[in-house]
Amino acid sequence: MKIVKTAASAAVVLSLALSVTACGGKEGTAGDKPGGDTDKKSLPAYKVAKDVKVDSAVLKKAQKRGKLIIGAKSDQPYLGFQDPSTKEYEGFDIEVAKMVAADLGFDPKKDIQFKTIDSSIRETAISKGQVDLMVGTYTINDERKKQVSFAGPYYMAGQDLLVRKDEKSIKGPDSLKGKKVCSIVGSTPLQNLKDNKDKYGAETVEFGKYTECVKQLLDGQVDAMTTDDAILKGYAAERPTKLKVIGKTFSEEPYGIGLKKGDKALQTAVLDAVEAHQKDGSYKKAYDATLGRSGSKFTEPPALERD
Repeated sequence: MKIVKTAASAAVVLSLALSVTACGGKEGTAGDKPGGDTDKKSLPAYKVAKDVKVDSAVLKKAQKRGKLIIGAKSDQPYLGFQDPSTKEYEGFDIEVAKMVAADLGFDPKKDIQFKTIDSSIRETAISKGQVDLMVGTYTINDERKKQVSFAGPYYMAGQDLLVRKDEKSIKGPDSLKGKKVCSIVGSTPLQNLKDNKDKYGAETVEFGKYTECVKQLLDGQVDAMTTDDAILKGYAAERPTKLKVIGKTFSEEPYGIGLKKGDKALQTAVLDAVEAHQKDGSYKKAYDATLGRSGSKFTEPPALERD
C-alpha cells in the first residue's frame, strides 16, 4: 500500500499556511492555525463501550491487536487534518471516527491508529485489510459498492467550485468552458467533470493531494478547484482574502464510512453507533466544534441506509 508520508503533506500545508492568512470562524476572524481552528473545549466526550461482541473478523482482529486502524484525510481543513507540529488528527470526520470507535469499545484517546489514505487507494486499503474503517469525505456510490461496503450516509455534501477572490468570469459549473479546473485523483467531483466534458467543457488537472490544487489555484496555474463544498469552505475560511466558494452545488455527495465488503455485522454496528450519537446530540456538538467553524451551517443529517 502506498501511504502518503505525513511529513511531506505537512510541509505543503505549512508552506501554504505561512504565505496566507488563516481564518478560524464564521465571521472571518483572523487566526494562525492551519487546517481549521477546532474548538476543542466544546468537543463531546465519548463513553467507551465495554465487552463489545460483534461477529466480524475485522473487528475481532482489531480487538486482538488492541487498536482500531482508521483511514483518514490529513489535508482537509475542519474535516480531516493532521497538525504538522503535534501530528494529531482533527476535524469533523475525525470526530465521527472517534464516536464510532468508542461504541465499538476502543478508547479514542489511545486505541485508534489513524492512517492518511489517498482517495485513489481507499478501496485497496480497505479490501486488503490495511485499515479497518475509512472515514474521510468518502462518497457512497454504486461503483465503490462493488469493492467495499458503506455505513451511512452520515453527511450530505455537494460538488462546488473554489476560485480566487478576484475571479469574475466563473459564476458556476456552466461557466467552466475552456477553464483549467483542479481536483484530486480518484474523487467523484473529478470524474463528474470528465464524464460531462461536453456539458462543462473544463480542462481537468489532477493531483494526489488537495493542498496541491490549492497551491496551483493561489499561484494562478489553474482557474478553479472543484470538490465537495464542505472541503472547499474549509480552504476558503483559512484564506478569506484570497479565495472564495462559488456556492452553487451541482451534485450530491453522501459521505459514508467504508469497511470490508460483505461485513454485515460490522456495518450494522457502525450504523448503530452513528445513529446513537446523532440522537444524543454529540454528533451536532462535534459538527459545531469542527466543520461548523468554517461557516458551513449545520443541517440535519440524511437518513441512514439500512438494507
